[in-house]
Amino acid sequence: MGFGHAVLPRKRARVEVQRLLRAIVAALSEAGLDITRAEVDSSGPLSRDRFWVRRAAGGAALDEALVAKVKSSVASAVQGGAESAASRSPDAPLPSAPNQARRPRPRVEHPTLPPLASSSALLHTLMAEYSASDVRSIQQSIAHHVEYTLARSRTRFSELEAYLATAYSVRDRLIESWNDTQTQLRERDPKRVYYLSMEFLLGRSLLNALECLGLKGAYAEALQGMGFVLERVAERERDAALGNGGLGRLAACFLDSMATARLPAWGYGIRYQYGMFRQTLVDGFQHEQPDFWLTFGNPWELERAASCAYPISFYGHVSVHEQGGRQVFSWNPGETLTAVPYDVPIPGHDTHNVLNLRLWAAKPDREFDLQAFNTGDYVQAILSRQRAETLTSVLYPDDRTYEGKELRLKQQHFFVSATVQDVLRRYREAHADWEAFGRKVAFQLNDTHPALLVPELMRQLMDVHGLGWTRAWELVRATCHFTNHGTTASGLEKWAVDLLERLLPRHMQIVHDVNWRALQAARARLGDDWDRIRALSIVEDDPDGHKYVRMAHLAVVASRRVNGVADVHSRLMREDLFRDLCELAPDRFASVTNGVTPRRWLAYCNP
Repeated sequence: MGFGHAVLPRKRARVEVQRLLRAIVAALSEAGLDITRAEVDSSGPLSRDRFWVRRAAGGAALDEALVAKVKSSVASAVQGGAESAASRSPDAPLPSAPNQARRPRPRVEHPTLPPLASSSALLHTLMAEYSASDVRSIQQSIAHHVEYTLARSRTRFSELEAYLATAYSVRDRLIESWNDTQTQLRERDPKRVYYLSMEFLLGRSLLNALECLGLKGAYAEALQGMGFVLERVAERERDAALGNGGLGRLAACFLDSMATARLPAWGYGIRYQYGMFRQTLVDGFQHEQPDFWLTFGNPWELERAASCAYPISFYGHVSVHEQGGRQVFSWNPGETLTAVPYDVPIPGHDTHNVLNLRLWAAKPDREFDLQAFNTGDYVQAILSRQRAETLTSVLYPDDRTYEGKELRLKQQHFFVSATVQDVLRRYREAHADWEAFGRKVAFQLNDTHPALLVPELMRQLMDVHGLGWTRAWELVRATCHFTNHGTTASGLEKWAVDLLERLLPRHMQIVHDVNWRALQAARARLGDDWDRIRALSIVEDDPDGHKYVRMAHLAVVASRRVNGVADVHSRLMREDLFRDLCELAPDRFASVTNGVTPRRWLAYCNP
């Protein structure tokens, strides 16, 4: 038996909600009924709480008279609570930002509830309110973070600390919408876009977030009342050094657009410590200095080490054994690191939708070598930590040396391996098999840097989850999409086969298999035209006898769709860069012209 009642506007006082729940539980208990399930639906302007009940041991039969009595008792409790709340706060302010008042809260179901109240129901009750957006409430929020997050005195805090406290206050509001968005995605289970890029040139976040939330005026007034100017406070923010050019700005614009368009998407990248360089002039000459942008921390990020860190492997060897009539490959790595995620909320404009940018940082699998420390080898004791953190220290390490090439390739594998493991975990939490994988997952590779996702996804599907080659390749082809930024053949990324074999031995095996099967299919159509077949090959032989893996070819062969970033660029891809590949699969190529984010480049430049 279920009861449903509209109770109070969603912006309810916490104490009032708790009182109502106690009254409802008491009314049902008096009738000898236990609550088995509760549902809280706040998707509209009114909150609807429904309870499913059963007759307790020794309770009365559920006849019509009892049902009427229980409904009357519950209705009286609810009506009394509404009148009481109205009498106590007739002029309670509503959120000042329009989107704060409009946005829906996800419905939460509690499968079991004891006669009192479950902890999950109480938690939902405590989190049922949005942060108020009037000037006074904003000032209280900023002051709260000054004292409790930054631990500063109310009489002494600087403009930098005012920025940090303001950023934490705004982040609180973003997190509310971020949680709502993720809850809705889990319930709806739509197809999700996973946008992979080595760069995300986000720019400064404070003014962008306030513009998206519609709270710029309220925060400006709140800060003015506290003795600060919003624009000057915002100048204390350091740019997130996660990119250095058009590739990163394009990725950031796509995230902004997807959030505004309410598309179910996630961004994935690397949390660099020194993402860009800082320029100084000495005696008229430019000098580059590392820009440690995390000196004062990043108030926009949330570390998720406790919930979803992943092991990342390198080096080692591959062993093969028979199992169930087929070969099973096992990679025995020589080095393992840990990928720790940091989440950054990405708000959409004039919408409750807040997407997530997940950035990976490298940590050692063992923080400290106590044995080395005890024997006096203090450098060796912390060497594993230094080696691990070097991996995500710098964007695009100098690759003129072998060590530099190896570090850059390790970065790319680290990034895609952590992402693939995260996406597969999320999918498997909602699905028992792989039938829906192609309908629920879309990987977008921003240039060739994430192209190692192809062999890594194949490895995970085959070696970890037990799929056969044919089925794994079908899923890769159904989910991968590639944006090419290169304009010349010499500018396309290539990696030496011997380096890949040493660093990622299992991946190189998979690349060879992909290449062999692709060339067999090409030969079936082209015959013995060896010049064209060589041009199609993923593995290239140079005149000196060295072998290289052409990452762009790998991405094109594995992708469902390939696009350039302008019509002229896409035409260049079809007619020159990938002419032979395009002739075999012309429907695979498309054009998506780059755009800009008008709010950042027009509204902020013309206040």
